[in-house]
Amino acid sequence: MAAPLEPVLTGLTFPTSLAFDDDNNLYTAESGLPFAGAEPGGRVWRHEPDGTRRLLAADMRAPVNGLTFHNGTLIVSEGGHPARIARLTLDGTLTPLLEGLPGPGNYHTNMTVVGPDGKLYFSQGAMTNSAIVGLDSYELGWLRRLPHAHDLPGYAIELTGVNIETADPLADDNDRRATTGAFVPFGTVTSTGQLIKPQLPCTAAILRCEPNGRNLELVAWGLRNAYGLGFDAAGRLLAIDQGADDRGSRPIGNAPDLLYEVQKGRWYGWPDFIGGVPVNDPRFRPERGPAPEFVLGNHTELPAPEEALLEFPAHAAAVKFDWAHDGRLVVALFGDERPMTAPEGPRRGRGLAIIDPAHWSIQAIITDGPARPIDVRRGADDAIYVLDFGRFEIDAERGIVAEPASGGVWRLALGQRDSTSGRSGQ
Repeated sequence: MAAPLEPVLTGLTFPTSLAFDDDNNLYTAESGLPFAGAEPGGRVWRHEPDGTRRLLAADMRAPVNGLTFHNGTLIVSEGGHPARIARLTLDGTLTPLLEGLPGPGNYHTNMTVVGPDGKLYFSQGAMTNSAIVGLDSYELGWLRRLPHAHDLPGYAIELTGVNIETADPLADDNDRRATTGAFVPFGTVTSTGQLIKPQLPCTAAILRCEPNGRNLELVAWGLRNAYGLGFDAAGRLLAIDQGADDRGSRPIGNAPDLLYEVQKGRWYGWPDFIGGVPVNDPRFRPERGPAPEFVLGNHTELPAPEEALLEFPAHAAAVKFDWAHDGRLVVALFGDERPMTAPEGPRRGRGLAIIDPAHWSIQAIITDGPARPIDVRRGADDAIYVLDFGRFEIDAERGIVAEPASGGVWRLALGQRDSTSGRSGQ
């Protein structure tokens, strides 16, 4: 039985990431999202043992999505436009490593981990919910803009010519309509058989580069928004991919978040498959529109879509993870963002999932403590430290209801030491 979660520090404003250095000093990154009047711009803090904190960097490109300690410095993922990955020394010097990553869009450049090969691995989220730029962009609290960037494929694709008609908010005439296809800008029509070449960088992908940011290459494509990444003790790359939402021009219903083993050259199915299951399967029938059609016409030319190791409940919003010292995986469940991402329904997530990697099953979900768990890291004391984004909800009438300075860090003692346990890349 897990011990209760105990608060360690408070007063953080919408943080996303935490890290420990080699001396077990704690660092946190605040997203910089200006919800509820919060100060804009991402920030990185060093937390001292006496409870004080020191600002290392400010005015970073929001949202800051990742913070990784490696070789005496911090690697920071800045999702704001233009997105980039930068190196932050412990005296506060920020040096860009990789610039010009895709954005702005529905999702962003996410956390970085260091692989067994010494390279930096990171995920690049999709620019859309399911490949078509739609009016749902206005509903996303971190985006609220149209037009925005469209998706870029990692592999050569052929389109089916699916086009969706919506109102055109960019026109002076209120009655004007716009028709938009997949992998193209808003208001652009696609045709059956239209070919689109692979891009680098691309979206909805895992990429890697040298520690200095050079030699960017694609690892795998078709992960919609792999917000959490980590390597296990055997050197396998694991990723948690967030499922599509019931919103926008191509809504998909009841799509789960998935845990994958990521292997080079594979296709993880987005935007036409979810865990190897086609999006037109009845289980994904949306409430906010017709059943989605395939937008890719060359499935047989792509690698077979991969199946997942584990499926989380729909809308749990599984995010980042780490290994406990007893070998189990601890996953933060941020929780649903209804009614923005799906019709009204019961709350999901807002807890920690404890996973047994022996057969990839969820053993327990702990829901006491943090309002919105978003990151977990194992400390030198073998406890799990949980980062709380803070109080954040979506109201049908008021929109985003959030409270600055409501985030913090909690401590969870879990399990017994196991010399065979894994570690995530840091």
